[in-house]
Amino acid sequence: MKIESHEEKLRESIEVIKESIRIGILERQRTIGFNASAAAIDMLEIILHETKHISPGFIIKHEWFNSKNKIKDKFGFDFPGKNKLIHLISKIESERNKLCYGRPRNKTEIQEVLDVFNKLKKEFEYIRQRVN
Repeated sequence: MKIESHEEKLRESIEVIKESIRIGILERQRTIGFNASAAAIDMLEIILHETKHISPGFIIKHEWFNSKNKIKDKFGFDFPGKNKLIHLISKIESERNKLCYGRPRNKTEIQEVLDVFNKLKKEFEYIRQRVN
């Protein structure tokens, strides 16, 4: 997928997360889980495309971030912000299925995912400024 397509999908996910916050995070935990995960992967793919580490046809799967071995296997190369990005994405992914398929979470648990997402978004923007 082209960078522009990832950017479009990222904007959509961010807007959906903002809408979910306005509606109420307790009522939209599943939507937040799906969109935080999708946006996190789009951010990583944008960085890796911009730094020429992956080709447009390369697809990153969110479930890779639940396995240290899979992360090591798929991301054995170095790229800007690698450790921080992978750490934050892994934190989002560790909560994704609980938000999407599990019992209703309390406000604190959902807010923690949003806080990690916001940290990831800031790191993504910082890296993009440095790369471009």
